[in-house]
Amino acid sequence: QVQLVESGGGLVQAGDSLRLSCAASGRADSTFYMAWFRQAPGKEREFVSVLTRSSIGTDYADSVKGRFTASRDNAKNTMYLQMNSLKPEDTAVYFCAADPTTYSRNPNVYDYWGRGTQVTVSS
Repeated sequence: QVQLVESGGGLVQAGDSLRLSCAASGRADSTFYMAWFRQAPGKEREFVSVLTRSSIGTDYADSVKGRFTASRDNAKNTMYLQMNSLKPEDTAVYFCAADPTTYSRNPNVYDYWGRGTQVTVSS
């Protein structure tokens, strides 16, 4: 089993910063690919970022490139998402996902998901 727990969400103003964390436990370890997705009310789940096992390869959605930075601390089995210059359109529930074999922007291929953390950005 794999458990993923997100934290760090909250209510902020436009232009502020937040750092999300995703703690992995169980079978999840540094060999897993890990990703961030988000889902706004009434919208489909949207890709945000994905990291390779060593964080050397990192991919971002165009909408967050230059503002968000994903990283992972394999010693702590934790992934982070530093979000700067937040905009109201970043408002969503943010989910982390993990998979032992897949590096992808497609949420359907990920086997393991956290329950999400709410990020609300006011204008």
